[in-house]
Amino acid sequence: MGSSEEERLIQMVTDFIESEGSPQPNSPQTQKNNQKPTISTLQDVLMRVTNAETLILEKILIYLKDMEFIGEPNHLKKLIVLRLIRDGFEASLCRTSWLATFGRPSVFEFTVDYEYVDVMLKDKSHGGEAVRLIVDMDFRSQFELARPTSTYLELLSSLPSIFVGTEEKLVSILSLICSAAKQSLKERGLHMPPWRKANYMQSKWLSDNCKKIPFNNSV
Repeated sequence: MGSSEEERLIQMVTDFIESEGSPQPNSPQTQKNNQKPTISTLQDVLMRVTNAETLILEKILIYLKDMEFIGEPNHLKKLIVLRLIRDGFEASLCRTSWLATFGRPSVFEFTVDYEYVDVMLKDKSHGGEAVRLIVDMDFRSQFELARPTSTYLELLSSLPSIFVGTEEKLVSILSLICSAAKQSLKERGLHMPPWRKANYMQSKWLSDNCKKIPFNNSV
């Protein structure tokens, strides 16, 4: 499914869910106080960086500086994979695909695709064992909300635009961000949309239905 079609369907679902009615928000000051530990916890998670994560991120930043890339995001991912492979890394472009069903009853149902970069390498931080790293070139934008609270915006700004991390780190981040998103929407009197829940977000990077996309060196 193309991104424009997905965005159109998501907007339809947004309108549908918001039309169902809005819950009464709790005290904004109380919710703000409750979210302060979340921001601190997120920063702690992000600061725990392994040698492998540092190495791959540094490589990607060098590639981006050399490329001065202007084009489609998916093409950029392919170029990043090629550069990593040429530098001797075991890198792949991965595509997850899953069936999304929204509404009560199920009014909207469509297949969603998402692509990210996968890297396997040995990490001295893990005793030299092989570690799988997930690389997302547009990570922060995946968590943007309509009418976010100032607290959520602060949390969002803490996220890197380029994510390089293990599955475990990603799960921790998703748990924190999705919980904060729910609180932000609640304060604004909005429902939590299904595509902002943790299980849906995990499907983007951690779905069992993940395929490695082959492509030639001419891309």
